[in-house]
Amino acid sequence: MFHNRPKPPSYLDNFLHPCYDKKKIRNRYRERFRPGEEHPVKIYTIKDIAQKAGVSVTTVSRVLNKRPDVNPATREKVERVMAECHFTGNANARGLKQSDGTTVAIILRGRENPFLNTLAEAVLRYTHGLEASFLVEYVDERADEFQTAVRLSHEKRVSGCIFLGGRIDERAHVLQHIDMPMVFATISAENADLPKAGSVFIDNRTMGRRAMQTLIDAGHEKIAIFGGDHQGVDGFAQRYLGAMEALEAAGIPFDEERYVDTRFSLRGAYDTARGFFAMKPDTTAVFAMSDTVAMGVIRALQDTGRRVPEDVSVVGYDGIEMGKYFIPRLTTVVQPIDDIARESVAMLMDMIEQGAEPRHITVDAELIIRESVGSAG
Repeated sequence: MFHNRPKPPSYLDNFLHPCYDKKKIRNRYRERFRPGEEHPVKIYTIKDIAQKAGVSVTTVSRVLNKRPDVNPATREKVERVMAECHFTGNANARGLKQSDGTTVAIILRGRENPFLNTLAEAVLRYTHGLEASFLVEYVDERADEFQTAVRLSHEKRVSGCIFLGGRIDERAHVLQHIDMPMVFATISAENADLPKAGSVFIDNRTMGRRAMQTLIDAGHEKIAIFGGDHQGVDGFAQRYLGAMEALEAAGIPFDEERYVDTRFSLRGAYDTARGFFAMKPDTTAVFAMSDTVAMGVIRALQDTGRRVPEDVSVVGYDGIEMGKYFIPRLTTVVQPIDDIARESVAMLMDMIEQGAEPRHITVDAELIIRESVGSAG
């Protein structure tokens, strides 16, 4: 019955004269017979499965690649649809990946930030098996990551980008002029007037308030803040506002000379802290807006004869692995790296592949108390 079955399009392509419209001929072969069946059966693609299951192509890809980051109920639904459609996925997924020219840029601001490097590694883990290629673009901490995105867009090199770290300020207006989906990881873009931008972030205002409250509860009043520019709408600004709310609620005035704009590197924080404590030696506590900064500050304190936490208490931010083993072990706000990475990749791929609208997702953070905070003397 099947010995006269037509050859597949890939075979015909080798013999058809160039005058034939190969696309039309391929479409004729979209239907084929299965042994034992009298009606033609559609050859389903990964996009068909996603549509039937009511999920994104990214989710189907994760199920195919047996990724653990899929809700069990969702996995069961996708697998049921694949079984009904006799879809195995391997050849289909490979074909789609080869034909899809989608490239995504991961733009990382600052090479010396362990938190952002760990986040970049997590993002890349969640890209395995997706129908897109990913490239990492590093920009200097003081450079303009938005101009990098504009350049990549104009060169037609990427279909979307994920920003890791950085800040949203007046420079971001250039992004309004490029038609490319974007996701800000760790920074809220909800009020940034960027219609193509989504974001995944923690509640920085709440966590900034909790970090400062930890120092207040320990009896500290002469508290310094080491951070970045707090005049924008990004995470640094929100952490600063939260810290100010905690001080105001406690009736503690804040000396603006104790706000220190520092580079987010060990060396930058170390040098800045040595200069600051020479001018403000009566400071008894520091809220550092990153763990890297906190560690640079602690080393500067130790090298100038001050003990942590006996003389000066320090709270960090980010929750990098090194903080668990630092001396003293660092009290810090822990950002959920896996959650941020997973949601950022899923959102961007939904925007690129499904035309989904950008969203703004808040993920939960945690304050971990360790050894770097003590009672005010």
